[in-house]
Formats: sequence, C-alpha cells, structure tokens
Amino acid sequence: MLVEALPYIQRFRGKTFVIKYGGHAMEAAELRESFAQDVVLLKTVGINPVVVHGGGPQISQLIARLGLKSSFVRGMRVTDAETMEAVEMVLQRLNKEIVAQISRHGGRAVGLSGKDGELIVARKLEMTVKDESGAPAKVDIGLVGEVAEINPQVLVPLEAAGFIPVIAPIGYSRDGQTYNINADVAAGDIAAALGAEKLILLTDVEGIKDKDAKLVSTLTVDEAKEMIASGAISEGMIPKVECCMAALRAGVRKTHVLDGRKPHAVLLEIFTESGIGTEVVAE
Repeated sequence: MLVEALPYIQRFRGKTFVIKYGGHAMEAAELRESFAQDVVLLKTVGINPVVVHGGGPQISQLIARLGLKSSFVRGMRVTDAETMEAVEMVLQRLNKEIVAQISRHGGRAVGLSGKDGELIVARKLEMTVKDESGAPAKVDIGLVGEVAEINPQVLVPLEAAGFIPVIAPIGYSRDGQTYNINADVAAGDIAAALGAEKLILLTDVEGIKDKDAKLVSTLTVDEAKEMIASGAISEGMIPKVECCMAALRAGVRKTHVLDGRKPHAVLLEIFTESGIGTEVVAE
C-alpha cells in the first residue's frame, strides 16, 4: 500500500482535504482510533485535512432520553428550540473528544464551531417538497440553517501553523440566532471556500448505489441528477449528493462518498487505485 500511495502523496502534498466525519464511525472505539490515525498521517505527509463532524446517532440518543421526538425531511432533522439545545450540547462534547483523539496520535488539532470567528454565517433554511398532488409546498423544519457565508480566514492560519481544524456545524445568523446545519452541507461549503482538492463524506453505507443496490464507483453530476430524479438516490443520501454537486460547481476538484465503518476508509479511498467508495466528479 505504501508503494501504491507514493504518487498520490506526491500529487496531493500541500492540498486541502475537507473530511466530513460522522455516523457510526464515531461510535466504535476502533473506528475512532483509525480515523484519528488517518487524519494525522495525512497531515504528516503534507496534506492539510479539515474535519467537519456530525453526530446524528448521538443526538438522536440524547433526544430520546429527553423524551423528545426525532423527525426528518429529505435527510434534514426537524429542529425546535429544545432539540437545538440538545444538538449543540452533543456537538460540543463530540468536538472536544475528536480533538483529543487526534492529539493522542500525535496531531495538533483545534476544535471550533461555526460560531467561532464567524466561520459559518447562517440563515434559516427554506425547504420546499412535493405534496401528495406533486405540487411544490414549503415546509418549516425549525432551526435548521443553510450557509450564507464561510469565512476561511479563520482556518487558513491554523492550517499554515500545522494545526488540524475540527469543526462542529453550528451556524450563527446576523441577528443572533443559532442554527443546526447539516454536516455534509457545511463540509461542502467549507471545501468550496478553501478551494479544497477533495471533499470526503464518511457515511454508514458503502457509497452511492444504483437501483439494483450495486455500488457505483464513479458518478458524474449529470448521472447523479438522473438518479435523484428516478428515486435511485433518496432520503439521507440526497443532501450528501447535492452537496457533492454544489462543491464541484464551486471548484472542488473531486468529491467522495464512502463507508466510515471500514477501518482506515480515508486512506484506502485516497491512496489506492481502486478506492472503496463512490467518487462524484464534474464530468
């Protein structure tokens, strides 16, 4: 693997990779260890990783203990004020745990939220879905935000000084409202703002699958649009694929969706010819 990795290490030295980390990869101890090792190795060979983490399973567990209900619309968690408090509480805890894990493996990590230095300026997400008749209808999903602005000035000096930014996707609006932002979406916008070489989304499935449930190794933007329209890509995979497409339009060179439950998934995807997940490319 080291020999196979050499040309990729040479090609990507000095480049930025934005990695969305979340799902069940954050729950198993051995997977947390392997992810931290992957991130530290990337930094050691001259690649600049930026970690944006979610916490969906952990948030759902806390919400259930609090007697609250979880519901989703097109992969987005409906977020009232009580749910927002739970989201922020969980993400702050997870952020520091990830920082500590990376540090234990020799990396220098810094934990941030979107509120720090106005890193993520947000606004309320206006969502439209199709009703039973197929007509578009607006749906209010509460304190869920979309990115209005990314201020990469917060991250650039950290990267240059050898630090690994670890970011919780909590946004703050100009009028002082805190918003829950989908971690995939936040990662895509941060990748675009940094001019990243790669956006890597770790998820709980092998990658993007076709209508026959077969893994698709490479997918173009046009093919992805067709799969969404046909229903082959649905539910929680939709925002992942949409943020890949948006990142590509904004200049990110390549995007990847892969199974974070596989040990050293990032290294296997980036430093091997075949990879293990799905790469989404412009054309």
